[in-house]
Amino acid sequence: MQPGTATAGWVDVAVRTVLFDAGDTLIRLRGQDGTLVRMAAERLGKPAEPKAASRVWEKVLANAGTPDELAKGRDLGGARHRQVWTSLYAAAGAERLAEGLSGALYDLTVDPTSWEPCPGAADVLQALRRAGVSVAVVGDTGFDLRPVFEGLGLSAWVDAWVLSYELGVCKPDPAVFRTACSLLGAAPGDVLMVGDNPITDGGAVAAGCRVLLLPPAEGQRSHLGDVLALVGTDDHSP
Repeated sequence: MQPGTATAGWVDVAVRTVLFDAGDTLIRLRGQDGTLVRMAAERLGKPAEPKAASRVWEKVLANAGTPDELAKGRDLGGARHRQVWTSLYAAAGAERLAEGLSGALYDLTVDPTSWEPCPGAADVLQALRRAGVSVAVVGDTGFDLRPVFEGLGLSAWVDAWVLSYELGVCKPDPAVFRTACSLLGAAPGDVLMVGDNPITDGGAVAAGCRVLLLPPAEGQRSHLGDVLALVGTDDHSP
């Protein structure tokens, strides 16, 4: 079997290009237990009790991906991104913990050092590069993700970037995925989109791509290695 030929039910269909969602697919914010909330509070000189900080973060996670939040256009520009996210943090109870915490938490959110790779991300990207498979990051974001990937040592394996605040369009609009395919010179039918959100990432289907939706990583266990099996590389290690 040649690298780039899909298996597991996708027999004899060439996959030479993979598009990846960014947040919670390849990268994620550090401290999914409220650590980021506590760090922001400490920056204000107002330490937060761990359980209270965790409750705030749990509410943020529960609401951040809802259709109502996604419809607010937070990923179309920097000012709007800050406004929507600070409002979301405040609604989750950040201001009740400490005045100004919503803004401090946002500042940490867009700080490249606040992010970490999802488990297996580096291994998967390297394996795809070795197999000659092109990769694009297709992210809904109101700030530049390139410094995040650069700081984590992941950017060397990314061939193209399609970021919503630059394009002026968010997923699930098919134009997002078609733009990524065009940048890499790939026909949509030969492209696999990998993400975690059926509402946004699932829009690649309308562009003619196939889609792999992954469940959230649990600790250091991730399903990113499934990408290698579908693409048909010889390296399924992650």
